[in-house]
Amino acid sequence: MNEINRRRLLGALASAGALGALPLGVRRAAAMVPGLSPAPAVDYLAVARQQLALQSRHIPLTDRVGIVDFGLPSSRPRFALVDMIAGTIDMFPVTHGRGSDPQHDGWLKSFSNKVGSLATSRGAYRTSDYYWGANGSSMRLAGLEADNSNADIRAIVVHGAWYAEPSLIETQGKLGRSEGCFVFGEELLPRILYQLGPGRLLFADKISVMPHVPLTPDPPTQWVSGSEHRVRTAAETGVIPTTAD
Repeated sequence: MNEINRRRLLGALASAGALGALPLGVRRAAAMVPGLSPAPAVDYLAVARQQLALQSRHIPLTDRVGIVDFGLPSSRPRFALVDMIAGTIDMFPVTHGRGSDPQHDGWLKSFSNKVGSLATSRGAYRTSDYYWGANGSSMRLAGLEADNSNADIRAIVVHGAWYAEPSLIETQGKLGRSEGCFVFGEELLPRILYQLGPGRLLFADKISVMPHVPLTPDPPTQWVSGSEHRVRTAAETGVIPTTAD
């Protein structure tokens, strides 16, 4: 789907009330940054239905859908795990790529599908097989659109890391950055891998429209985060740092 049609679809959802009140089944699962205005309500169930209709021939399992709303900063729970049967939505924090946020202020500025961009790619993905890699338990993704067709060769996957721990939101007002992967906190990852699982739809885009409130970047630390080819720090030492790249 081209950029104009994509925006037209999201606009149609908004005009039809999809950006109205959140369903009663929504449960937010991460702390907010004090003083930050509430996120606008988005009907992620409606977004999930629209994207399933568009990608139906590629998605064998339609009971649950993952929607990543990169219109929200990393200080917000912006991964919506949508139960299409029960109509419930659970929200969790997830990272974006450092190539999409070179200022490291917690806001995704742009998407990229280019190899070496270290950026997040927008679009629809099909979740694929589980595997054990440099970042421990992980799940591969297959990009279904021109905007994320390089997901495989870029090794864009779902995995866990210390720099995605929700506790970092309280201490530094944002998560760390990945190299384009969808990264969750270590404790949260098993639930995401189990409930999303292979053969389902993961859709990522800027859906919410919020004013950009920049944060002052943290000074450099001894920790180097975001590498998709290193062993997770928590697995090595059992200690989760309090700051992240």
